[in-house]
Amino acid sequence: MKSVKPGRGPSLLAALAGVAAAAFGVIWIFGALKMGAPIFMALFGIAFVVIAILGVIYNAHNATAENRYSEFDITDDGEEPDPLSKRVSSPPRQSAETAGEKGAFCPFCGKTVQSDFAFCPHCGKRLP
Repeated sequence: MKSVKPGRGPSLLAALAGVAAAAFGVIWIFGALKMGAPIFMALFGIAFVVIAILGVIYNAHNATAENRYSEFDITDDGEEPDPLSKRVSSPPRQSAETAGEKGAFCPFCGKTVQSDFAFCPHCGKRLP
């Protein structure tokens, strides 16, 4: 099964951008409090910092960890497993060969198709 994983370089840049965003959020909080802005403006800054820190954690993991979370680059199971597949499992899909007369599934969009179709009526791609 193929996994789509983010590249290590873009993930590292996103982690660095998240650090900068968190620093901006801290500056925002102190600036809002110093100018006497309503409290919700400071709370907005706190929410901004929390979201930035979560983004830094996610992107730093994808930049440095052996097993990255799936998102962009396509890899095979043998190259690098997806750590989310251990936590979230989905039932295996039935292929056109194993579906028989009950109907088959398009490998591209996952919709049910008849086993004698050459093209998927939903996505229009040629069926194997």
